[in-house]
Amino acid sequence: MAIELFPLITRRIGLEADRLGLDAYIVGGVVRDYLLQRPCTDIDIVCVSRNPIDTGESDVHIGITLAKASAEVLGGSRVAVFKNFGTASFRLTLDGHEYDIEFVGARRESYRHESRKPIVENGTLDDDQRRRDFTVNALAVCINDDRFGELIDPFGGLHDLDQGILRTPLDPDITFSDDPLRMMRAVRFAAQLGFRIDDTTFEAIKRNASRLAIVSAERITAELNKIILSPTPSLGLKLMQKSGLLPLVLPEVSDLAGVETIDGHGHKDIFYHTLQVLDNIANSDADAPDNPHLSTPNPKLWLRWAALLHDVGKPGVKRHDPKLGWTFHGHEARGARMVKRIFRRLRLPLGDELRYVEKLVMLHMRPIVLSEEEVTDSAVRRLLFEAGDDIDDLMLLASADITSKNPDKVRRYRANFELVKRKLVELEERDRIRNFQPPVSGDDIMQTFGIGPCHEIGIIKEAIKEAILDGAIPNDRDAAWKMMLAEAAKLNLKPVNNEP
Repeated sequence: MAIELFPLITRRIGLEADRLGLDAYIVGGVVRDYLLQRPCTDIDIVCVSRNPIDTGESDVHIGITLAKASAEVLGGSRVAVFKNFGTASFRLTLDGHEYDIEFVGARRESYRHESRKPIVENGTLDDDQRRRDFTVNALAVCINDDRFGELIDPFGGLHDLDQGILRTPLDPDITFSDDPLRMMRAVRFAAQLGFRIDDTTFEAIKRNASRLAIVSAERITAELNKIILSPTPSLGLKLMQKSGLLPLVLPEVSDLAGVETIDGHGHKDIFYHTLQVLDNIANSDADAPDNPHLSTPNPKLWLRWAALLHDVGKPGVKRHDPKLGWTFHGHEARGARMVKRIFRRLRLPLGDELRYVEKLVMLHMRPIVLSEEEVTDSAVRRLLFEAGDDIDDLMLLASADITSKNPDKVRRYRANFELVKRKLVELEERDRIRNFQPPVSGDDIMQTFGIGPCHEIGIIKEAIKEAILDGAIPNDRDAAWKMMLAEAAKLNLKPVNNEP
C-alpha cells in the first residue's frame, strides 16, 4: 500500500534525508488523519541513521540536522531548535496553506514511576512506533526516494482505523502507567473521532486512573478542552465518568450523577441532563455569533464550559419537600460561586472568560423563568441590562437547557421562548438597554447640587436606573434629569446649577 502524503513537501525532504544518509518517515496523527480524510497540516517526521557512527552527536539529534537542511531547500521559516529534546521544527507556506513540520530522531523511552518525563535514548523506527500511545497513531510512511509511500504498520493500526478502535501498541497498563496523560488522550480521540476504546485498554484506564495525579493541571486541562470542543462532547465525558477519570478532574460534575428517590419521587439525573445540554450547545453554537468580549482562540469553548457547569450548584441546595417534590432553589447563585474555584484548580483563564462563565451560570434560569410567566417588558429590560453583550449566548444556553421528555412541555417552553426573543429584539431597538449607563452620571449629580461623593448619589442613580428598567421613564437625558431633581428633593438636596 503506497501513500503519497504531501508529495510536494515530503519528496524533497526525502531527498535531503537520502543525501544525509538517513531513513525518514512521516508518523503519527498526520498519517491517521490522512487515511480518515480529516484535514491536518501538522507533519511529524522521524529519522533514523542508516550507518550509525560516532559523529560526536547523538542520533536523537539527527532530526535537527534534517530540519535545517529541509528548511533551506523548501524555503521554510526560521528553524526552531529544542536541543534538549532533540527536536526541530519550521513553518512552511505552500499554495496558500501553512504547514508546521517537526523533525526528531527515532528514540526509545523509559519512565520512572514518580514522573511522566521519559528517559530518552537512541532507537530504531520500531522503538519509536512502540512508544506511541495508540496503534492508529503508530503508523509510519517512508519518504525516502526508493521507498516513497511505503506504509509501516507493525501493530495493526490500519485494521483498528478501519474498525474504529483505540488500543495501545503494547501492554496498556505499562503505556498508561508510564504516561498517564495517554488515558485522557484515549478519551479525547474517542470523542473527536467517534472511536471505541478497546475493552482491554479501557479496563487498564480504570486500573491506572489514579496515576493522573502526577500530570500537571495545564496538560490535563488541554485535553479536557479538546474533549469539550469535540463534535459530541458527552461521549468523552461519559467515558471519563465510567473510567474514574472525571471524579479526579472535575468532581463537581461527576457528583451530579445519580438519582435520589424519596416517597416515590425521584429527580432527573443531573449529570446526564448536563451532558445533553452540552451536546445541544455543541449542535447549535456553530451558527452562533462570536461573543465580542471573548477574542481568545475558540471563544465558543467558554459557552460550552458554561453549559457544563450550569447546574454544578444543584447538589449543594437539593431539598425534598413533601408537597413540592425536589427543589434546587438558589442553585444558579451557588454554581456561579463555584466557577472560580474550578477555573483556578484547572489553570483556566481568570479574566474575561471566567467572568463570562460566572455570568451565564448565574443567569441561566432567568430566560426559562420568563418563559414560564407573563413576559413583561420590565422583566425583559432587566434581563437585557444584566446580560449585556452576552444575551445571545445566554438565550442559546437557556434554550439548550430545555431537555424535558414531555413533548407538550417542550413545545410550550419553546413557544414562550420565541415570545421572549421577540421582546428582546423589540425592546433593544426601542430602549437601548443592553449595557446602558444611566443618562445622568455621578458627576452630574455632584455638580448640580454642589456636593462631594456620598450615599445620596447612589440612591438617586439607582432610582433612575430602576425607573428606566421598569419603563416608567424613557432612556434619555431629559427624562432622567427631571427624575434626578425629583429624587434629590426627597433627600432635601437643593440644586446650585440646574442646567442639563
